[in-house]
Amino acid sequence: MIKKIGVMTTGGDAPGMNAVIRSVVRTAIYKHLRVCGIKRGFRGLIDNDIEELDLHSVSGIINRGGTMLKTIRCPEFKDKKNQREAVEHLRMHSIDAVVIIGGNGSLAAGASLYYDWGIPVINIPASIDNDLCYTDYTVGFDTAVNTALEAIDKIRDTASSHDRVFVVEVMGRDSGSIALEVGLASGAEAVILPEVKFNPEKLCDLLLRGYHRGKKSSIVVVAEGAAQGHEIAKIISAKTELEVRVSVLGYMQRGGAPTAFSRALAGRFGKEAVEELIRGKGGRMVGMIGNRVISTDIKKVLKASKSKKINMNDYKLIGILAI
Repeated sequence: MIKKIGVMTTGGDAPGMNAVIRSVVRTAIYKHLRVCGIKRGFRGLIDNDIEELDLHSVSGIINRGGTMLKTIRCPEFKDKKNQREAVEHLRMHSIDAVVIIGGNGSLAAGASLYYDWGIPVINIPASIDNDLCYTDYTVGFDTAVNTALEAIDKIRDTASSHDRVFVVEVMGRDSGSIALEVGLASGAEAVILPEVKFNPEKLCDLLLRGYHRGKKSSIVVVAEGAAQGHEIAKIISAKTELEVRVSVLGYMQRGGAPTAFSRALAGRFGKEAVEELIRGKGGRMVGMIGNRVISTDIKKVLKASKSKKINMNDYKLIGILAI
């Protein structure tokens, strides 16, 4: 019987994490469970930085970016000695199960807790990169895309005023999901992704054809994992002599109030995570496939996410719409 659960946020922050915490806490209390917040992710679990949460603890946080529980990357958790300390702290607080909110690294740590130490764990995918399998969307992705889109719309104004090419670098170290989605939504002339081999000649030819046809501006969106924006700008300048500027959006994409979609997704995921634990399940990640909330074994998700592919139809569509 689950009587008390712990909740934590780990890895990189994502807008909507607070909404997930709120959903977990309120669903648990509604189901007559107690909840503890674990501060600073697995680092806080090792350090015993744990406190009980109530309804008031999560009041007024649904619209706030970041995470009230704080987050930090904790490679030290791979050490079995640290894992043992973490488990002892869970038992000290009579915590029967844990909800872990985060990305890929959170899945691996959750798998260790469940498979090596027998702690029931449910992972909730919260990452701006949308790079996990067995869910169409991660909490925070939609907000990050909309933040980048708003910036690019404003950049387009100044690009048109000066007949310039703007290279906009967005986040995405291993995944081009943000670049692809925002490139399509913003009407970008080209996107450069980690998953697709970059062809400098093809890009420069595209930009020159647009310029000679009378285009007033061109936007090239590049994911940080594919190349640095300044490197792409140098290539374009050298091969075309077009006037090029660079904008690196950086960490602004992690912040800000979560969108309606991110908040609603957070609410659904938090509720499902608690209910999975009540059903006696553990070692799973909740997700959404085709507007239906599901759960999948963590090991299965970890194995599949290493080879998650982008939507090549969307990638080709950007080229079609940029003619």
